[in-house]
Amino acid sequence: MKIFLVSFFLIFSLNASVYQKNCVSCHKKLPIKIDKFFYRYLLKYSSAIETKYAMKLYLQNPKKENSILNPALLKRFGVKKRTTLSQKELEKAIDEYWDRYKIFGKLK
Repeated sequence: MKIFLVSFFLIFSLNASVYQKNCVSCHKKLPIKIDKFFYRYLLKYSSAIETKYAMKLYLQNPKKENSILNPALLKRFGVKKRTTLSQKELEKAIDEYWDRYKIFGKLK
């Protein structure tokens, strides 16, 4: 049974997406859920292209000036560290994030 469980978790971790491994795993430690960040970006940037571009810029070079957090949250949590993901991994993670939380095409 132990071998089965270890094998299962190993296979699961190998198959986990870049988004799951890098974004969700970090954000689940925060009291603000990851979807709330998405909605903040969407309110500020509106379109998929603009939102993804802004997210990519921020994650590659996080600064207080290009953060979507309000001043109180920035004071509490600070500015995140720069991503260690490659350009391709980052784009893939942002695309998955967008697809997971986008509202376009889901409203009836």
